[in-house]
Amino acid sequence: MSLLALASDEFNIYEVGDEMTARGWYLDRQQYPSSLHLTINFAHAGMEERFLQDLADAVENVRKPSFERVRSNLMLNLAELAVRYLPKGLVSHLTSRASSMLGVKGASLPKRSAAMYGMMGSLPNRGDLKEVVLDLVEQFTMPQD
Repeated sequence: MSLLALASDEFNIYEVGDEMTARGWYLDRQQYPSSLHLTINFAHAGMEERFLQDLADAVENVRKPSFERVRSNLMLNLAELAVRYLPKGLVSHLTSRASSMLGVKGASLPKRSAAMYGMMGSLPNRGDLKEVVLDLVEQFTMPQD
C-alpha cells in the first residue's frame, strides 16, 4: 500500500478533487495543508495512465474560468473576510447554519465541496466545525419538505 498527497500553490486543490470525483475517482480532502490524499493498492494496478490523464484534465479544467468556480471563490473570500473582520462569536453563530448557506438541500451530498472545505479551513475556532458537521448530519437525516 502506498499513500500520496497532492497539493498546489497555484490553484484550489479542492476543485481538482471535485473534478476527479466527476471523473469517477475519490480523493480524500485534507487540511493543514490543503491537499488531496489517496491510498493506492493492488486494485489500482494498470490504472496509472488513466489516473494521470484524468488528473491532467482536471487541473486543466480548474484553470479555466467557470460560473461554479467564480461562485466558489466568492463564497470563500466572503468567509475569509467575515473571519477577519467580524467578532468570533458572530462568526460562530453564522457557522452554526453554514451548510444551509452552502446550498445543501435534501438527503444527498453536494456534488462539489471545494467551497465548503475552503471555508472550514478559514475558521478561527475549530470548534465551529462541530456545528457545521452536526447541521449537515441533521439535514441528511431529517425529513425534507
